[in-house]
Amino acid sequence: MTKVHPHVGLLVTCLVDAMRPEIGFATLKLLEQAGCSVSVPETQTCCGQPALNSGARGEAKTLAKRVVAAFEPFDYVVAPSGSCLGTVKTHYPELLADDPAWKRRAEQVAAKSYEILSFLSEVRNWRPEGVRFPAKATYHHTCAGLRELGIYAQPLKLLEQVDGLEILPLEGETACCGFGGTFAVKYPEISTAIVSDKTRQIAATGADTLLAADLGCLMNIAGKLSREGRSDIRVFHPVEILAGMADGKGVAGR
Repeated sequence: MTKVHPHVGLLVTCLVDAMRPEIGFATLKLLEQAGCSVSVPETQTCCGQPALNSGARGEAKTLAKRVVAAFEPFDYVVAPSGSCLGTVKTHYPELLADDPAWKRRAEQVAAKSYEILSFLSEVRNWRPEGVRFPAKATYHHTCAGLRELGIYAQPLKLLEQVDGLEILPLEGETACCGFGGTFAVKYPEISTAIVSDKTRQIAATGADTLLAADLGCLMNIAGKLSREGRSDIRVFHPVEILAGMADGKGVAGR
């Protein structure tokens, strides 16, 4: 039986906590609007994705166990990041497969874990009401959200109900932005070439706003736009729009 007011554990993610906490606050606001009780476990840490991507499986296992233990008490686990949530949902059971007890615990947490836009749309059937954001925006579908979690239509379905917001088609909308977590550090030249294609495609749409649901991608693209002098294109996470909390230039280009 579905609880009327489920208790959600919010996995804030490292980048949101350190670089753009506004995304975390917007996520909290939307979850409460969707009728959820929300807690942010103080024992949560990095999900372990950077370590896992770098082959440091021992360190990744330690972090995975900490996250699993922190979020076991909740009805759902929700995060504003496809990459972090994808790590929890698709990689933890495999990472902990050599320990049957931890594998089972990881599978139980994975089964109730959702990316925020998917959770709002599919689990809570939430829709924005009275939200206005006059802009011409284009949408970048992030790799982890799309390929690991199957998120494509859910954010667009929510955004199309925002008054004044027009979504313009983006060439290569499902192509990588070049961030890829540690990939951008290990292969900076390749990463720069990829994000250069992405910013060219964004500029070609004529949009004044870029939206994407993963802060790593947003920071990477915003940084490239900033270096290209494209201060006319704002960069936001969709939850900031949906919560009515989008202001200023959005994610800073660094």
